[in-house]
Amino acid sequence: MQAQDQTLNMQKNNNRWAFGMGTIGRDALFTMVSMYLIYYLTDVLSVSVETMWSINFVYMGLRIFDALNDPFMGLIVDNTKTRWGKFRPWIVIGAFFSGIFMVLLFTDVGLKGWQYILYFTIIYILFEVSYTMNDLAYWSMLPALTENQKEREKIGAVARICANVGLFALVVGIVPITKALADYTGSLLKAYQILAVALVLIMWIFQMIPVLFCKEQVEGLRSETTNLRDLFHVIVGNDQLLWVTLGLLLFMVGYTATTSFGIYYFKYIYGDESMYSVFALVLGISQILALLIFPLLSKRWKRSRLYSFDTALIVVGYLLFFLAPAGNFALIGVAGILIFVGQAMIQLLMLMFITDSVEYGEWKFGRRNDSVTFSLQPFIYKMSGALASGIVGVTLVLSGIKTDSGVPELTPSRVLFFKVMMMIFPLALIVLGFVIWKKKYSLDEVRYAKILEDLRVRREAAKGDF
Repeated sequence: MQAQDQTLNMQKNNNRWAFGMGTIGRDALFTMVSMYLIYYLTDVLSVSVETMWSINFVYMGLRIFDALNDPFMGLIVDNTKTRWGKFRPWIVIGAFFSGIFMVLLFTDVGLKGWQYILYFTIIYILFEVSYTMNDLAYWSMLPALTENQKEREKIGAVARICANVGLFALVVGIVPITKALADYTGSLLKAYQILAVALVLIMWIFQMIPVLFCKEQVEGLRSETTNLRDLFHVIVGNDQLLWVTLGLLLFMVGYTATTSFGIYYFKYIYGDESMYSVFALVLGISQILALLIFPLLSKRWKRSRLYSFDTALIVVGYLLFFLAPAGNFALIGVAGILIFVGQAMIQLLMLMFITDSVEYGEWKFGRRNDSVTFSLQPFIYKMSGALASGIVGVTLVLSGIKTDSGVPELTPSRVLFFKVMMMIFPLALIVLGFVIWKKKYSLDEVRYAKILEDLRVRREAAKGDF
């Protein structure tokens, strides 16, 4: 018995760290696309205002279209049966091809006007489809690793910590790294391409860790293949999943818009682009510390109390950020810490809410659809990224940062407009998401435990029938 317990504990640790380390490269790569692709187009490739308007709407439209396709990819993953399981093949295929297409997005092919718009559209579609394969298969493996809520929180915390290491390593390093590469190669365009290639190689290496070392522990109720008719029922019928999705979508639109504005804020409003990396380093450390203390807080507080506390931190942080003078880095830094500590914990909570809704769906419908359920997570990130990109693109033009002459035309009223769109509007969305979750989400710790017990009985009965 003792040897068996040691084996189980060893497998738990393997799953925890192997799954978490898989996020390091992939989150850095996705951050490059989600946060810096628009910056690359405007300030590195220097596309015209006319082209930028077209790309902005194409970009937003493609991300919305791709987000709507995520459940269909979830259906494919759930119905996959191979000797390597249903998750691993799509993790590998998606990682390989998304890496190739990501490099092409950050490659100057010498096209202009409508020709470049067409090139961008095709390559971006291919990137998003292949990244979806990887992203959906990777995250939907999480509920299959354990059904224990506390263990899921530990796995999720490690995954989010590793993701933030990758994310903030890029955010902190992108300005000094690309400047150094530009000095070496003589071209900022080449610098971005080299960085893109490096990120792809890192992603490929780290993605092989969960593929090789994670072991699934959960076997749900046996069911027939999920078909297209079932797909709509599995998603729409899972009311807890839908409310979490709506709440997190509003949260992520606000958060993503704010972070996407960051490099423009320090370059044009604060007046010192180099401070962006310092600010990002402070925030990255804050997020990692928040995730490290999350398991300690979760032992003492219920998830509902944690979510309320984190939202309060974010509200105070946003208001401080908005009121802080542009040159007061200390106050801006404090505001950023409050925002990103709260954000890190809320994203982990939302990951847990989606994970738990897998069992809720299995309990409600008698079938386990890990990937279809988890397809709502990439849907959230892509839809929020699309809407946030649209907000950023329009704001850059209307605020006078992006002009035909290439010279910013900032007036006090335009600066105020920029700050409202970066801070106040996102804050309103975040608060609205919290209110919706507070009123509609009911899958708390007590109810989840009862569902698990009922599922245990039903699974045992199902095994006896075979």
